[in-house]
Amino acid sequence: MSLRLRAPVVLPCDPACSVLRDAVVDIDAAGRIVHCGPAATAPTATGPVRELTGILLPGLVNAHAHSPMTVLRGMGGDLPLMRWLTEVIWPAEARLRPEDVHAGMVLGSVEMLRAGVTTSAEMYFHGDEVVRAVLDTGARVVIAPAIIDAPGWDWRTMLAETSAWIDADGLRFGPGGRIEIGYGPHSAYTLAPEALTEVGAAARERGALVHIHVAESLPEDVAQRERYGSVPALLHQAGLFGGRVLAAHAVHLSDADIALLAANRVSVAHCPGSNTKLASGIARLRDLRAAGIAVGLGTDGPASNDDLDLWEDVRLAAMLARVSTMDSMVVGAADVLLLATRGGADALHRDDIGAVEPGRWADLVHVSVDDPAFAAGLDVPDQQLIANLVWAAGSRTVGDVWVAGDQVLADREPTRVDRGEAQARAGKVTARLLAPA
Repeated sequence: MSLRLRAPVVLPCDPACSVLRDAVVDIDAAGRIVHCGPAATAPTATGPVRELTGILLPGLVNAHAHSPMTVLRGMGGDLPLMRWLTEVIWPAEARLRPEDVHAGMVLGSVEMLRAGVTTSAEMYFHGDEVVRAVLDTGARVVIAPAIIDAPGWDWRTMLAETSAWIDADGLRFGPGGRIEIGYGPHSAYTLAPEALTEVGAAARERGALVHIHVAESLPEDVAQRERYGSVPALLHQAGLFGGRVLAAHAVHLSDADIALLAANRVSVAHCPGSNTKLASGIARLRDLRAAGIAVGLGTDGPASNDDLDLWEDVRLAAMLARVSTMDSMVVGAADVLLLATRGGADALHRDDIGAVEPGRWADLVHVSVDDPAFAAGLDVPDQQLIANLVWAAGSRTVGDVWVAGDQVLADREPTRVDRGEAQARAGKVTARLLAPA
């Protein structure tokens, strides 16, 4: 059945970040948007009409996450990146069972939906369990199963398994096209160049996304930088570029690196919360955008951020860009709102999510204005309205969420799973991991 949503304000997140007053969004039976515009000029509704208060906008896109790590939250929280990984996280992950990943992803998905995040780009193990969890909650995911060369892991087997999965099920599948499969080579410091070459070739053959950590912190890839000059240079020489590539973090880049990413249409997932918590550095957001690179925002994992509230990263991205350039106008509220929506879709090389436009999936978020952030209501100038949403409101104002036209969050609670049960299941996994081996 088709559905019309009518709201006092609709933010379609078009390139101009327009504000539509008293507008409607029409959704067809397949879950796609067929119309968005002022109510006064809208076509006659062909199905039910739901009247909303507040603001309707596209679902946020979390461009880089390891959401099953909800079960690892708080572990090694005061360590730098490489010690955190090698001393705490990787040993704990070695003890995870497939069902643990499912429990962690269900909780992570619920947490994101409550923040208005409808799509997340995940890199993790047991990708089938990640998919099962997302289908349970009704969210959307781009899962890039991790590929790593480390004790207990065989990168060739992991690569072959991902290729076989895509060949069997297709690049995208599931109700409302909720699932996309990509490749998740962990990094240039956990995979040899020949492995990166093979991953790039397999992904290009299938038109799949390559999701990889790039230049996150200075201590992580010293040997690679010494031999190749930089991580992007290594990836370019290894033949990883040339298709759909998403570079997560991309903190420590030279001008030449940025130009190389731009020339190869490599996109970036900017993760300001994780990068500051782990003292990894501040990505050059202004310069990345000036180079024409598609930039989205990511939370990273809930054990390194330590939450999946992308609104926090929206604000932090703007603040870090301003303080690092000493320019309060370098990134505005509308700019970072677009980074979290349309920009996230662009970073994933997708044109079917991230905006309220005909043809895109009806992934939508209803924000309440019954909050101190909107004390003056909606009758304020457009620029002020967006500023209040970005700087003052955030996830606490998210009330309802639709994915492909299906309501998956109602009055801040998931409609398909029980939040209390999800929290309890994940908590039991954490308790087992903390118990003496």
